[in-house]
Amino acid sequence: MYFKDIIGQQEIKQRLTESARKGIVPHAQLFCEQGGTGVFPLALAYARYLNCANPSDTDSCGHCPSCTKFNELAHPDLHFVFPIVSKKEKKKEVCDDYLPEWRAFLKRQVYFGMNEWLEAMDAGNSQAIIYSKESDEIIRKLSLKIYEATYRILLVWLPEKMHSSCANKLLKVIEEPPANTAILMVSEEPDMVLGTIQSRAQRVNARGIRQGDMVEALINKEMLEPEPAKEIAHLAGGSYLKALELISINEENEFYLEQFKGMMRNSWARNVKGMKTSADLLAGIGRERQKNFFAYCQHLIRENFMYRFQSEELNYMNRKEAEFAVKFAPFVNERNVFELMDELAKAERHITQNVNAKMVFFDLALRITVFIRR
Repeated sequence: MYFKDIIGQQEIKQRLTESARKGIVPHAQLFCEQGGTGVFPLALAYARYLNCANPSDTDSCGHCPSCTKFNELAHPDLHFVFPIVSKKEKKKEVCDDYLPEWRAFLKRQVYFGMNEWLEAMDAGNSQAIIYSKESDEIIRKLSLKIYEATYRILLVWLPEKMHSSCANKLLKVIEEPPANTAILMVSEEPDMVLGTIQSRAQRVNARGIRQGDMVEALINKEMLEPEPAKEIAHLAGGSYLKALELISINEENEFYLEQFKGMMRNSWARNVKGMKTSADLLAGIGRERQKNFFAYCQHLIRENFMYRFQSEELNYMNRKEAEFAVKFAPFVNERNVFELMDELAKAERHITQNVNAKMVFFDLALRITVFIRR
């Protein structure tokens, strides 16, 4: 990963390269983002730049022995820490046990989130964390002699997932690491990181990717036409990961939109038979898709309420959703928007709690009949 491969974030790139050239490298840094803005690849490119033998003013050379080993993510002085799912039967209990999967995963994609990594690990319904045992591994690695680099790099993805005992054991080493050690932590929820770790690290806050940079990337990397690229860049809200999701879930969203239209029309017309048919259909799509559908409905209610203000920068709807909003938006107003959102959120909670799905959808449609006419 090179700085040139990262979408946008020019200010942070310049700050990092300048500090490296001047030899002013904080021993611990906390890179913060909302998700999908490129902080992990930024930290990885920075790690390469710190150890490049012939860096330019803006990037690593790509030809020295250090850069060559970074290409394979197998540099002996680069150590990764990331959330895992412990599988004792397969002897997978610390991060190093997952290194082959992790390296293969990073070679496929560098803009990713926890869901993508859980799928790559085949984690099922398990939650990934950085286990207490990892602290001993980290201390051991940082005590090793530097093999051939200028800096020993510890790259921690999602320190907020550290078990509390692991985080507490690392306080001393984060505060006073061995010489020529750079600890780079990448967080999506920095406020969830142990406060004493936050206080020991210099924070690097990344903003969302600028829309112009996003459009250019979508055209050049994803081969989109300019107009769809602009639409997706707007909807993505600065997250390249969200942009990639939007490209892949267009068909799913079209299904959700049609079901939302049907639900609202049935409620307006008080079409009980239509409500039952819709409830039967939605009850059969599975719990995860049902939760996604309710999240989508809440998104559409919010967007149709904001549509009334006729301000494009406040709206995040695609073309088909906007076409529907022309007729539907007048029915979402100050008299019913909060009730509609509350009912949808309540229905989503009931689905999570395994309440009978047919009852949830049918009851919701009946309740909407009261609010939609206000």
